[in-house]
Amino acid sequence: MTDQVDSPEELPSTAGKLAEQYPDVWEQYAGLGKACSEAGPIDDETKRLVKLALAVGSQSEGAVHSHVRRGLEEDIDPEALRHVGLLSIPTIGFPKAMAAMSWIDDLAE
Repeated sequence: MTDQVDSPEELPSTAGKLAEQYPDVWEQYAGLGKACSEAGPIDDETKRLVKLALAVGSQSEGAVHSHVRRGLEEDIDPEALRHVGLLSIPTIGFPKAMAAMSWIDDLAE
């Protein structure tokens, strides 16, 4: 799994502007993400699904899109990505889970 943070050109406008204006901050942020990813024994696909679940739980549409896009690029089965949304129903509630499912399907369909 490439757990690198997107380059400034690939980022949503606000994050991209931050990366361009404060490249040192962006570099440190990217380094933290890489260090966290490499700190434990979880396999790459599971890491991506966990990160998607965290994005779903925090109701961050941008992060959900990012992790779905990356998951698809990493050849994760779209049904596995959708399963994350289904698993969120009893934890975050039906309406929030349905929002997350729609964000997943924005890219997984």
